[in-house]
Amino acid sequence: MFILKKFAWTPILKALKDREQSISDALNSAEKARKDVAGLKASNDQIIIEARKEKDLILKEAREIKDKIIAEAKIQANAETQKGIENARQQIIAEKTAAINDIKEQVAELSVRIAEIVIKKQLDNPDDQKMLVEDQLKDLKLK
Repeated sequence: MFILKKFAWTPILKALKDREQSISDALNSAEKARKDVAGLKASNDQIIIEARKEKDLILKEAREIKDKIIAEAKIQANAETQKGIENARQQIIAEKTAAINDIKEQVAELSVRIAEIVIKKQLDNPDDQKMLVEDQLKDLKLK
């Protein structure tokens, strides 16, 4: 028994103790690895949440910039439209004034021609003068 205890039992117990210690260390390592994985998963989840927040912020800023650009383009388009309308008004007024001046010139020229014809004829009868003026008006056309 003594020999068995000294040469076999002690090394067997030592081997069992070593085996128990290595299993315990392996379990501890596994537990530690599980905790590390859980921590990494939580860290990954936090990183994903932060990335989503940043993505949402970037998209919001992009929308705001887009809306600002669109608003500025509308304002500029309205200004250009108003400028075009004002230019058209000015052109219409200028053409209207030119047309009125042209009509005035034609009326004055027509009046002078009619008066010239009336004076040349030197008609004594007012009815004849009126008839002559009406005939001349029918014959003359506005330019």
